[in-house]
Amino acid sequence: MTERDEKAMAISLFSEILVVDQLARQRLSKALPSGMEISHFAVLNHLAHVRTERTPAQLARIFHVTRGAMSNTLSRLEVAGHIHIRPDWDDARRKWVAISPAGLAARDAALASLMPVIEEVVRAVGPEKVRAVLPVLREIRLRLDQVEAPA
Repeated sequence: MTERDEKAMAISLFSEILVVDQLARQRLSKALPSGMEISHFAVLNHLAHVRTERTPAQLARIFHVTRGAMSNTLSRLEVAGHIHIRPDWDDARRKWVAISPAGLAARDAALASLMPVIEEVVRAVGPEKVRAVLPVLREIRLRLDQVEAPA
């Protein structure tokens, strides 16, 4: 493969990833329960999986967003009763975020509404192809994740 072919392939790969991201976000946004955004679901899903508290700064790094963007998302989740934010008793400058029982229920409801969309795509593409592409996508994600998140 020539250098020119490699560059064309790289451009095609990232073009496909960007379009898939845009289309997936659009389809998933429509499937989410009213008032929930993808960013809300992502934070709730993460907190449900880790089952431990995280600081807003940790969450911002995990999701590669600014602290301001994460603060906005967390404020909305707190108002909805989906998370609890408490002060750090050892460091007054820091806060800790945990998912609430209502947040777990909201995450489960959102996941239930998303699953038909996700399952339909996997069925249409074929589980074998999805299983085959996952390691490649994971490796791309890990390589891209080596770049620092915005401050």
